Amino acid sequence: MSRFSSDFQSGLIDLMRWRRDVRRFRTDPVDEALLTQCLDTFLLAPSVGLSEPWRLVRIESDTARAAALDNFREMNAQALDGYSGDKAKLYSTLKLTGMQEAPVQLAVFCDTATAKGAGLGALTMPEMRQYSVVAAITQFWLYARAQGLGVGWVSILDPARLRRDLDLPDDWSLVAYLCVGWPEAASDTPELEQAGWEDRRGSLPLEVR
Repeated sequence: MSRFSSDFQSGLIDLMRWRRDVRRFRTDPVDEALLTQCLDTFLLAPSVGLSEPWRLVRIESDTARAAALDNFREMNAQALDGYSGDKAKLYSTLKLTGMQEAPVQLAVFCDTATAKGAGLGALTMPEMRQYSVVAAITQFWLYARAQGLGVGWVSILDPARLRRDLDLPDDWSLVAYLCVGWPEAASDTPELEQAGWEDRRGSLPLEVR
C-alpha cells in the first residue's frame, strides 16, 4: 500500500503536467534560500554506483553570461541554416532561450572521470553517469516548479566552447544549461506546441516482445 494519499498522487501528476520548459521570465530575483532549497534536491537524486557525478556552475558574471549568450546566438544561427521554407520561417520566430532575462543561470556538467562509485554500473554503460545527471535535473525541475519557479533547458550551445569559456576540466561534459526564475505566465501546454512546431504524442509507443 502506498504511503502517499490519492490527493498527493493526483497533485504529482498535475505537477508533471505544469512543469513545462520556460523561456519567458520576469527579471525579479530569486530568494537565495529558496534557490538553495531547490538545489538541495540534487542530494536526493539517484546516480549510477552512487557516483553523484553532477557538477554545477552558477553563471553570474557579466563576462560569463555574455560568453554563454554569444555561444547560443552563433549556434542558433547555424541551426536556422539547417531548415528551409516554412519550417525556417517558423524557427526564426521561436523564442528558444531565456538567457537574457532569467535571474539565475546554471551550467550542469557530468564529471565523466569521477572516481566516486568505483565505476559500478558505468563500465559497460559509461553514459549512465550522464543519465544520472539528467535524473537529478528532473528532480530539481519538478521541485522548482512546485515552488512556482520556472526552468528552461538551453541545448543550442557548443558544449566544448562553453567549458573552455568557463575554464573547466576537460572531463566535465555539459549536460544542461538551465535558466531559472519566475515565469511571465504558466501554461500546461508546451510552448513549441502552441507555436505549431510539433504536437505532443497522445499515447505511449510501447512494444511487447
